Amino acid sequence: MSLTYLVHRGATHIDEIAAYLDGLTADHRRHEVRQLGRAVQERLYDLAAAAKPITLEHFVPADTPPLREVIHDGKNTLPVFQTFQKRFCRPAEAGERLFGYNEGITKPLLGPGFFVAHPTAGNAEWERRGAVVVDYYMVPDGEVAHGWPRVVPNTHGLQVLVYHQTRDFMRRVSAHVSIGAAYKGEKKLGAYFCLCRHD
Repeated sequence: MSLTYLVHRGATHIDEIAAYLDGLTADHRRHEVRQLGRAVQERLYDLAAAAKPITLEHFVPADTPPLREVIHDGKNTLPVFQTFQKRFCRPAEAGERLFGYNEGITKPLLGPGFFVAHPTAGNAEWERRGAVVVDYYMVPDGEVAHGWPRVVPNTHGLQVLVYHQTRDFMRRVSAHVSIGAAYKGEKKLGAYFCLCRHD
């Protein structure tokens, strides 16, 4: 049994995938996520439409103090540089949003790609794509977690090539795993990524 097998199998429901992933150790779960190619991630995103809506607490659990970093290992469907991390924190000020940035080998060249994650509720088209959006049109406007890079807008430097006018729409896969689809403006790019949260 493997995650790739379950996703490819025609009769698989997202609840069966969630139960499989929830039963793995953290290391095994991350290993399974790292095996996912583009076709598998696209199908997983479609299957995840039937999952219960993802929440901000998936990315930063409710008992996490403000400004405490929570790391999610990622695997994307780009031709190169497929492994990365998204790092999230809850702002010091209360509100329905999270701050975050991208950590990986491309950061020195392309920048940190800061974003604000927030619910899509109230926008019917966005809600169909996922219940949380990782929004690069926005960057943190307050204090971020200790040790994070300096916040810069995504219109700055080479970041504009990747993050400017981009939004990632997120769906829940399991207790630790989520799947996202990237949009440029309102155009779907056909690019996906899977995240696995560290405990």
